[in-house]
Amino acid sequence: MIVEVDRDAAFRAAIRTLATDIAGIHADSVDREARFPIESVDGLRAIGGLSAFVPTELGGDGVAFATIADAAFELGRRCAASAMVFAMHQIQVATLVRHAQPGSSFEQYLRDLPRTQRLIASVTSEIGTGGDLGRSIAAVTEVGPRRSFEKQAPTVSYGAHADDFLTTLRRSPDAEPGDQVVALTSRDQTSLEPLGSWDPLGMRGTCSPGFKVRAAFDPDQVLPTPFSTVAAESMVPISHLLWSHVWLGIATDAFDRARAFVRGQARQRPGEVPPTAARLSHLMSSLALLRAEVHSELASFLAASATPDREQLSTMAQILRNNNLKIAASEQTPRICLDALEICGIAGYRNDSPFSVGRHLRDALSGPLMVANERIHQTNASLLLVAKDV
Repeated sequence: MIVEVDRDAAFRAAIRTLATDIAGIHADSVDREARFPIESVDGLRAIGGLSAFVPTELGGDGVAFATIADAAFELGRRCAASAMVFAMHQIQVATLVRHAQPGSSFEQYLRDLPRTQRLIASVTSEIGTGGDLGRSIAAVTEVGPRRSFEKQAPTVSYGAHADDFLTTLRRSPDAEPGDQVVALTSRDQTSLEPLGSWDPLGMRGTCSPGFKVRAAFDPDQVLPTPFSTVAAESMVPISHLLWSHVWLGIATDAFDRARAFVRGQARQRPGEVPPTAARLSHLMSSLALLRAEVHSELASFLAASATPDREQLSTMAQILRNNNLKIAASEQTPRICLDALEICGIAGYRNDSPFSVGRHLRDALSGPLMVANERIHQTNASLLLVAKDV
């Protein structure tokens, strides 16, 4: 237990240093140039950050999931794009850790990851599905002894910079859209044909244009576990949790900048409480609510994951809580950033100000669009009609 605590503490310390000394320093240029945060990713590789969640019995550091979430938060405070790349990669790693069968090619991949520090991207969205993660058009196709697919994805986060890809597909060409599996392919097995450019409002450093993705690979690179199980037990709740920690990091830094601004006003007039101080107090309450929501759902997920069969993760009540976290966190974060902007005024509006929160606001506005909140509300509406416990 002491070794595990020390390992987690060491990783947290390394991430905080990386976030401050590397990610934070390059955050503005990453945003301005819409470029991949290579300095942050190289820094993660240097500290073994891309394999931190791999269990010790597979040669990894066995860092706790709560520590991975805290790392997403720390990076989010300094560079949201770096944090989102880290979070997206860890979603794929956690999915493999939780579902790879002993002796499989997926287990071997995890054994190699501490040495290779390969970056994994996901190819889950697809043109023609209306943003429904639970449906696929592209299918795993037999080509002699091998398998192949071709998929049109409207976004592939950092696709041009990834080493490997975890892709959702129909199990076979004659399978139903909801009969899905995931395949893990390497860069040399995969071709990416760009479907557009990348010049977005925020999260510019994630470099996530669309691609036509083609791959040829071996049958054992398809995870046997149905994607419906993978999604319910791992990919969806872990996505919502890690994204929410990134957004909490953005909101926290926006609050910190507003507080620094108000303190600066107070120093100019000793003995007086600036009018903006009361608004800062309201902002602190909003941030505390967001923090409580994120931490509460993390505790719920960890408790449900600790059960032998993880069946609680697939209950309607747990799915509703996971979905509600994503909706609440993605909608509260832009409001917190906007409130911080109003406190700082023109100083917060200027990009060349130490109190600037423009990047924070723009990055936060991507949250409601990542698996659109309206689609999640539609799912929740159906569940609420039959769920006995929420």
